[in-house]
Amino acid sequence: MAQDFYFQQLQMMVQPMRDELTRLGIRELRTPEEVVEALEGEAKNGTTLVVVNSVCGCAAGLARPAVAEALKHEKTPDHLYTVFAGQDREATAKAREYFGDYPPSSPSFAILKDGQIVHMIPREQIENRSLEEIAASLKAAFEKYC
Repeated sequence: MAQDFYFQQLQMMVQPMRDELTRLGIRELRTPEEVVEALEGEAKNGTTLVVVNSVCGCAAGLARPAVAEALKHEKTPDHLYTVFAGQDREATAKAREYFGDYPPSSPSFAILKDGQIVHMIPREQIENRSLEEIAASLKAAFEKYC
């Protein structure tokens, strides 16, 4: 009973962090099956952005706002998805299987083209950078791959 209460409280706390991305039109993938359906289905054609969301401060202050800014760019990926590290663990682990040899990192951004990883922006390239620098990195990747 206490564990259920804790889980409900945690879900209420992270919901705004989820909403920050879904309000942008980014589809949340919460199960491994949803990841497979998305990344082996519609995302097999065109470009795809997968945002690995997180509860950390750099996700809140930098990663999510940078995605919002970058999606205002003229060129954007055809498909937009997010998984939530630490919350939807199995979905996140499944998504990371599509990121090639890149080590797990959250927050992070993966860009796939025709189902293959072509660009990754890991946490190390997010923290200690400005929102503008991160958005510019995403926009440059959009220009190159979209």
